[in-house]
Amino acid sequence: MTTQVIVLNGGSSAGKSGIARCLQAVLPDPWLALGVDTLIQAMPASPRTPAAGLELAADGAVVVGPEFRALEAAWIEGVAAMARAGARIIVDEVFLGGADSQERWKKALGALETRWVGVWCETAVAAGREIARGDRVIGMAASQAEIVHRGVVYDLRVDTTTTEALECARAIAAYVR
Repeated sequence: MTTQVIVLNGGSSAGKSGIARCLQAVLPDPWLALGVDTLIQAMPASPRTPAAGLELAADGAVVVGPEFRALEAAWIEGVAAMARAGARIIVDEVFLGGADSQERWKKALGALETRWVGVWCETAVAAGREIARGDRVIGMAASQAEIVHRGVVYDLRVDTTTTEALECARAIAAYVR
């Protein structure tokens, strides 16, 4: 069976987006790259407030509420529908709920052939990337580094601490059928 979805899960600034871009370059067929940042950017400004469902705390913690979860559920179902319609999808995700987050995706993806990839990066390195990016709340990388992997089952793991995104993408591509 042919892989339809590749889910990259890792903390903020772990290197998922770079790997996704490299995967698009090295995989033989066209793949769409979508991520949780895509969802957040598509949301109206009001659900990005603490009262409405998505709070970025000063220490980097991310707190999600029911409005965000409702939009996220619809988005996940939409991504799954695109894959069922024939699109190949690379998902750039941050499983804040660890195994519970993976279960939400598994339920939506159903029988679609999916590869689950854990993207690791040493916390200090990810924190340095976070500062260099300038578009993240400082502390996100550290607060997410471990929790996103709790209880998550992977087909493959990559570590971007010292391995470039292209090399990680090639390892993933070799695993994808």
